[in-house]
Amino acid sequence: MRLSPQGLKSLASSIAFGTAARNVALGVMLPVALASTIVVAEAKPAAKAKAAHAAPAAAAEQFTGAPAVYMPGAVPPPGVNARSWVLVDATSNTVLASGNADERVEPASLTKLMTAYLVFEALDKKKISMEQIVTPSEAVRRVGRDESRMFIEANKPVSVHDLVYGMIIQSGNDAAIALAELVGGSEGQFVTLMNDEAQRLGMKGTHFADVNGMPDPNHYTTAGDLAKLSAHLIRDFPQYYGIFSEKEFKYNNIRQGNRNRLLWLDPTVDGLKTGHTQAAGYCLIASAKRAIPGVDGQRRLVSVMMGEQKEGERTQDSMKMLNYGYSAFDSVRLFKGGQAISTPRIYKGKANTVQVGVKGDQWATVPRGLGDKVKTEVDVNAPLIAPLAEGQQVGTVKIVADGKTLSEFPVVALQAVPEAGIFGRIWDSILLMFSKKK
Repeated sequence: MRLSPQGLKSLASSIAFGTAARNVALGVMLPVALASTIVVAEAKPAAKAKAAHAAPAAAAEQFTGAPAVYMPGAVPPPGVNARSWVLVDATSNTVLASGNADERVEPASLTKLMTAYLVFEALDKKKISMEQIVTPSEAVRRVGRDESRMFIEANKPVSVHDLVYGMIIQSGNDAAIALAELVGGSEGQFVTLMNDEAQRLGMKGTHFADVNGMPDPNHYTTAGDLAKLSAHLIRDFPQYYGIFSEKEFKYNNIRQGNRNRLLWLDPTVDGLKTGHTQAAGYCLIASAKRAIPGVDGQRRLVSVMMGEQKEGERTQDSMKMLNYGYSAFDSVRLFKGGQAISTPRIYKGKANTVQVGVKGDQWATVPRGLGDKVKTEVDVNAPLIAPLAEGQQVGTVKIVADGKTLSEFPVVALQAVPEAGIFGRIWDSILLMFSKKK
């Protein structure tokens, strides 16, 4: 969903910055394909001067992370120590706030999210099965003692189930190698699949060189790309996503815990993954799902923290940012999935009209308190000509406020319309000819 600068400025004009500043002090101290337009919120010169002369009662906490950009009209996000970061509402596919989201970074073990994505895809397409037994090659021996391992052994059979759990929960590099060889035929061929999938998903700032995330000049990504991958993984493979919420896994009589400490601290957090190398720093992608007050629905946020200096900081900053996303923004359900929002005329079909709508529930995310200002406008391609397939895009729905377009999303045909017979097509051709002359 794309947010235009003009539309977002209209939101910004609807809320006073002073009120926003007071709200953030109250709202964020307690416990989301990426397309919003966001702007940097800067203090006015007078405010800066006033702050410079003020004598604080206590030293303010200093944050070393990337400066924040966020949606106009929203309260500012809390400070973090991550070199790059992003907060996304995955329900509405909206970027809420970020810092250096497009900066190239090392993904470390977050690489395994793409490895998992391709493994889930192979499972979904029945190319492999959880019960399938795999014999790891000698390649697993090269995993060092200082690397994350699930402790599989070369030439000793192990199930795909155990490899998947070992890769996700224990972050086993050895498990990732074995799964890559199974799905891709070899590690090299699997890496090619990873890069192909990254391009398909629109991860323009990403290139993979291995399946684990070991340091390499040709192995890089961005916080924004990782948020996009995470949202796709959650959305595309819900039947396997629950593995990320498991707190521990035992293999070969060795029990290892999930390194995502938010699983213990916040019951609404159900994933995703940690990563760390000396070069990459401490990284964490976290996702939470919470009920929307007053609405029969739930809202999912995804936060990405890259390059933290301390392990505890990635947990603390992720929690702060998730809480900010839930406290500073409202979700507005615009349409329910399958709901007819217009019934336009269609020509040369067996029916004269067709119901159009959206495939799934469509939400909009706006700064808290501005939900009642959101309106929608349906723009259907005209004229519609049969045949039409069910689910085929036939126009767009625009989200507007104060006459400004904030974002838009596709509207599709809710049922198929076959082509009419010869006489019906001729008659509608005549109607179309005369309508063009008017």
